[in-house]
Amino acid sequence: VQLQASGGGLVQVGGSLRLSCAASASTFSFNAIGWYRQAPGKQRELVAIISRGGSTGYLDSVKGRFIISRDNLKNTVFLQMSTLKPEDTAVYYCKAELIGMDYWGKGTQVTVSS
Repeated sequence: VQLQASGGGLVQVGGSLRLSCAASASTFSFNAIGWYRQAPGKQRELVAIISRGGSTGYLDSVKGRFIISRDNLKNTVFLQMSTLKPEDTAVYYCKAELIGMDYWGKGTQVTVSS
């Protein structure tokens, strides 16, 4: 299984970005797919997750600003990020979860400038 994350970039405070995570297998294959981020000097943290059934969960600090969704026909999971803040600056990764196995994509850099 391969995951390809894309959509990062440089954006000003208050701006928006949409990240994409394209999977080489059906998104229904996975128990869940999540977006994580890691800022310099900090631990990687879960930002948003969507289960096979469509349930979603978010990091408290992004609730109301970020939306995770998926397009099952394109085997892609999206993270729509709005009202971006400097503290959202990080490398963003997607991870697909199977029973007993996790698959990570390469990260995409998001930089929010003030």
